[in-house]
Amino acid sequence: MDRLLIINADDFGLCEGVNRAIAEAHTNGILTSTTLMANMPSAEDAIKIAKSLPTLGTGIHLNLTDGKPLSKEQTVNLLTDTNGKFCFKANQLALKSLASRKFRAAIKAELAAQIQWAIDKGIKPTHLDSHKHIHSFPSIYPIVCSLAKQYNIGAIRFTYEPTSVFSAPWPPTDKDAPKRTRLTRMMARINRFQNPEFLKTKATYGIAHTGKIDINFFKALVMDTPSGYSPAEVMTHPGYIEGLEKFKTRLVESRKLEFDTLCSKEVRQFLQDAGVKLIHYGQL
Repeated sequence: MDRLLIINADDFGLCEGVNRAIAEAHTNGILTSTTLMANMPSAEDAIKIAKSLPTLGTGIHLNLTDGKPLSKEQTVNLLTDTNGKFCFKANQLALKSLASRKFRAAIKAELAAQIQWAIDKGIKPTHLDSHKHIHSFPSIYPIVCSLAKQYNIGAIRFTYEPTSVFSAPWPPTDKDAPKRTRLTRMMARINRFQNPEFLKTKATYGIAHTGKIDINFFKALVMDTPSGYSPAEVMTHPGYIEGLEKFKTRLVESRKLEFDTLCSKEVRQFLQDAGVKLIHYGQL
């Protein structure tokens, strides 16, 4: 039986360099899927690219921490500063959404606006995920599930990454990775208990190795991934550096590394030899 693997690029629409890398990694590499940041400067360009690449699965990268909201509803002002920009960090969003019904209503209004914007532009979203994993917060996840149902979107990223990624043969991670993956794994378990309807994969890889996805990562994936974790997703962040200097992101130089990896013939051969079938969420 084939091992099914989705290889997704986050941050589609962030800037021209990211958009170009995503298009090339799909056309010339193993990238099968991407998620659109509807409120970012190059979102319109991303829409044009997505329409030109019908085999690229395109979902929505829900965002509440960067840029300005798309919703015109007054309640969304709860999410912004005096300049109209999102003003809360991910951990602050988690706490405020847990404590306030009005805050959750503001979140729902903005996330709905981001999904609707893409649909109005002619995109049929394959799935939902999010910037900084905000969709995984147990107080926000039910909102995302309700929007998935409302817009007939079949899947939501399941942020469960196995603990084996911290042992050989996997390459080293950064020092914050264990804490990051413990948190996302815990939230994934809670969300699976809350509502498993939209969780179509068994695991997501690349959370611990964010910014470090190279050839050795895929070698480890092929050697270590149990057949029980199929279908699975690999979360990536490919990009060229053009335009990234405007954004507060720790992922700059690493984006070219990940792009080169996704376009590597050696990686493609690893996956083929291991019987891995590359798909996107719309093909599940």
